[in-house]
Amino acid sequence: MKEAIIGVQVLLSVLLIIVILLQVKGTGLGQAWGGGGEFYRSKRGLEKILFRVTIVIAFLFFISSTILSIM
Repeated sequence: MKEAIIGVQVLLSVLLIIVILLQVKGTGLGQAWGGGGEFYRSKRGLEKILFRVTIVIAFLFFISSTILSIM
């Protein structure tokens, strides 16, 4: 059981790193890959999805870490 939780935690950590790296600090996705410079705007489309996925993965990572520390 402990090995399964460690495996899940490794998978979640890799996914979390990937999703965070996709969110380039201070820029939107369009600007990160050569888009024009816009003013600050709210998150839309893929940026909003990546933001929410990051929160969910971080929460799951926290839960798996808590479970692992209890075991």
